[in-house]
Amino acid sequence: MPEADPKAMAKREGVARTLLVALLVSLVCSSLVASAAVVLKPLQEANAKLDARKNILDVAGVFDPDRDIDEQFESIETRVVDLETGTYRGDIDPDAFDPEQARKDPEQSTAVPPELDAARVGRRADRALVYLVRDGDSVTRIILPVYGYGLWSTMYGFLALEPDGNTVADIVFYSHAETAGIGDFVSKPKWRSLWPAKRAFDEDGELMLRVVKGRVSPDDPLADYHVDGVSGATLTGNGVTNLIQYWLGPHGFGPYLREIQQGAGI
Repeated sequence: MPEADPKAMAKREGVARTLLVALLVSLVCSSLVASAAVVLKPLQEANAKLDARKNILDVAGVFDPDRDIDEQFESIETRVVDLETGTYRGDIDPDAFDPEQARKDPEQSTAVPPELDAARVGRRADRALVYLVRDGDSVTRIILPVYGYGLWSTMYGFLALEPDGNTVADIVFYSHAETAGIGDFVSKPKWRSLWPAKRAFDEDGELMLRVVKGRVSPDDPLADYHVDGVSGATLTGNGVTNLIQYWLGPHGFGPYLREIQQGAGI
C-alpha cells in the first residue's frame, strides 16, 4: 500500500481547518446578529412610537420641537373606532391596542374586497385608532392614520380633518420609499401646503378628494377637492388618491366620518 503524500495530507488538513474556522466565524456572527436584533427590538419599537407621536403632533398643529414629545402627546386624545359602525369602542384601551397586530389576526381583521382595494391594503383591522385635539370640550382636529401603495412602496401618513369631518387641515407622509427627487414629493412641505382647506366630500356626501395630473386651475369647479400632482410622478400621485379614497370610503373611516357629519358627539 503506497504511503500517503505528506504534502497532500497537509493541504487537506489546511482546507479542513479553514472550513472549520469559517463555520465557527459564521456561527458566532449569526449569534451576534440574532442577539443584537433581540436587544435592539425594544429600542426600535420605542423609536418608532416616538416618531409616530411626533408626526401626529405635527399634523395636529401643536408640535413644539423644544418640548418633550411624550409630554406633549398627553394633550392628544386617542380613541378606538369600530370601522364597521363608525362608533367608539370604550371597552378597548387605546394604549393597549395594536392595529398592526390586529390586522394580522383573522379574528380581528377583514380582507379588503378586490374591487375596493386600489390602495393594496390587503387586510385591515376591524378597529382603528383616531387622535383628537381638543380645546376645552371642543374638538379642533381629527387625525386619521392612512396608508396605501404608491409606485414602489407602501406610504404611511396621517390626515388631519377639521371638526366637520370634511375639511382637510393638514396631511403628512412619514414613511415611504418612493423615487428620490420625484415620487418623494409626498413628504415635501411645498406639496403638503396645498392640502389645507381642501374638502373630502361634496354636498351630496360623495367622496371627491384626489390628486390630479398637473396643476389645479382656480377655474376648475372641483378645485376645492383636487390637489396638484407632480410631473413624472403620476403613479405616486395615484397612490395617494387611492389611499385617500379607501380610508375615507365606506370600508375605512367613512362610517365614522358620517357619524361626525351627522352631528354625533366626538
